Amino acid sequence: MQTNTERNDGPPGGGGSPPIPPDEWDEWAVDPDAVDGETGRDRSEAPGDAETDDEGDLVPVGATATAPVAAEDDLEDDLLGGLDVGTTAEIEVPERLIDQVIGQDVARDVIQKAAEQRRHVMMIGSPGTGKSMLAKAMAELLPNEELQDVLVYHNPDDGNEPKVRTVPAGKGEQIVAAHREEAAKKGRVRRLLMWVAVLGVLAYGLFTGNLLLGLLAAGVVYFVFRAGRRRTRATVPKLLIDNAGRTTAPFEDATGAHAGALLGDVRHDPYQSGGMETPSHDRVEAGAIHKANRGVLFVDEINTMGIRSQQHLMTAIQEGAFAITGQSERSSGAMVKTEPVPTDFVMIAAGNLDAMENMHPALRSRIKGYGYEVYMDDTVADTPELRRKYARFVAQEVAKDGRLPHFTSGAIEEVLLEARRRAGRKGHLTLELRNLGGLVRVAGDLARGEGAELTTREHVLQAKRKARSIEQQIADDYIERRKEYDLSLTTGGRVGRVNGLAVMGEDSGVVMPVMAEVTPAQGPGEVIATGKLQEIAEEAVQNVSAVVKKYSRVDLAALDVHIQFVGAGGGGVDGDSASVTVATAVVSALEGLEVDQSVAMTGSLSVRGDVLPVGGVTHKIEAAAKAGMSRVIIPRANLQDVMVEDEYRELVEVIPVDHITEVLDVALVEDDAEAKSTLLRRLKEVTGSVLESGPGGHSGRSGIGSPSPR
Repeated sequence: MQTNTERNDGPPGGGGSPPIPPDEWDEWAVDPDAVDGETGRDRSEAPGDAETDDEGDLVPVGATATAPVAAEDDLEDDLLGGLDVGTTAEIEVPERLIDQVIGQDVARDVIQKAAEQRRHVMMIGSPGTGKSMLAKAMAELLPNEELQDVLVYHNPDDGNEPKVRTVPAGKGEQIVAAHREEAAKKGRVRRLLMWVAVLGVLAYGLFTGNLLLGLLAAGVVYFVFRAGRRRTRATVPKLLIDNAGRTTAPFEDATGAHAGALLGDVRHDPYQSGGMETPSHDRVEAGAIHKANRGVLFVDEINTMGIRSQQHLMTAIQEGAFAITGQSERSSGAMVKTEPVPTDFVMIAAGNLDAMENMHPALRSRIKGYGYEVYMDDTVADTPELRRKYARFVAQEVAKDGRLPHFTSGAIEEVLLEARRRAGRKGHLTLELRNLGGLVRVAGDLARGEGAELTTREHVLQAKRKARSIEQQIADDYIERRKEYDLSLTTGGRVGRVNGLAVMGEDSGVVMPVMAEVTPAQGPGEVIATGKLQEIAEEAVQNVSAVVKKYSRVDLAALDVHIQFVGAGGGGVDGDSASVTVATAVVSALEGLEVDQSVAMTGSLSVRGDVLPVGGVTHKIEAAAKAGMSRVIIPRANLQDVMVEDEYRELVEVIPVDHITEVLDVALVEDDAEAKSTLLRRLKEVTGSVLESGPGGHSGRSGIGSPSPR
């Protein structure tokens, strides 16, 4: 269950695996007693400090991230993947951007291949996964010896159609300088002639005694010569595109650019007559498509670009040139239009999954037909090699910022642990590195604010608390307010009331109670759900009604089942992870059995009663712990995704389940043991399965304090 946006991205696998004993959760955790207080390093870890020399023998590992390390199999338990470094100052950061890319192997290979063949690329994926970085890296890979300067000249035959000329990079400035020098020479001669003529007219007027007439004649001469200055200025071309001194191909980010900034424009001129107007070619401004000539044009959130701009962009790609004219009401007008200006760029379009919906189909076809489409990964397998790269990522962020104290090895390890946790999958690391970089910068800012020479593990832990997302802050405030108004029940039993778990945004869990009430129907019985349910949530409620009809001994055709999502908020409820919660509430209301209010739950439900995996289980468990719940029911398939923070490990017991019968066995209180036993027996008869109870009388229970992100 999720408010606003559901991330039901759990693994496709189902139940069937045995519960994980409590002691095996320690495989994911570093023993707190084994952590060095100074560095945060795990004393119990095998050092793995070995590398291979030229003879193939193992020698101690060097101090840089690029040094060879021991065999990968020997480094599985080392958080830094075998790196023996004290701080990020000892980690070498590659100069090329393409070598700094982490985890996106497919996208990196595509970018390298596209750079060789000058192909267009469209990258689709979550924000912060490296799309813009790969685009900049491509600009570094393109050859720069073919760069051009673009000059715009006055057209003596038609001033509203300036001429365009391309020359090798660096030549444009020389040409403009030569024309300016020639114009300056003509200007000096003209000024000399002007003053001679003015003085001559004044002298003649003074000699003839008609001084006033002489002054008027001198003024006429002055304005005649001044009008000639415009013709001299018109002979000087404008350097429209200057690529002199570039060491890499151009990179232009046109994300969110308006039509003029993207396609070029003609500046407004307040002086349109009288010899004072600016020559038309001087008012021409290049757009991003022209500045990106022989380089890369990057457009993120491509679907937000107007259809007209996308059509013009497609023309520029197809023709390799695009004329510049006025694009807005403040432009000089449609009268000025240059000759076509070169637009031989490689386009990289990017966006989220919805980017393809509003993208012009012809533009996408153009990119797809002459290039590549790439889907960016959200996570990457957690291997020693990747851990070394993540350590290098921390060093990259410190070097890029330039003001942060270097990170100790313990601080780097804490960032790595957070990368594991944010991945939401066991054995993976998150690739949403922009957000992870934000954690690095906050931790560095805290260390810098204290005047510390190094950023330590404690600074990273503080940063995790301070750098909470808006959704996390809202969720925490939401939980506290519910406690104040006694809306969150954590003890006792209630009929038809279940503590469900939801996700706000991407990473914030909240407790959302679900209540069910059964009443006689005035007509055909129906299921009535309130809480501004979105489409997926409505379908989930219908699936639950199918399960309940199958298991219930009551004729639901004569009853109305009312379901309320308490505190759903203005965004309503989306997703199907409330299915188990709804089913438990309805069964409780139908049978009159109380639900233990110290239990919270999440999980999707099939029409046959199987509990299916959902997203955000870690954040949901933490929300239950904050709210005071003592047990949390989750799909067994999600057990591998649980990476709860240390502070919540001992607060809740996580119970993995495979079937709705197991949920009811845990959630229903023992006060009426006979009624509960009868219900479970009937369910077993309907499902044809045997409910195996583990220690303590509950099936599939994992007696963990709670797993750690380690």
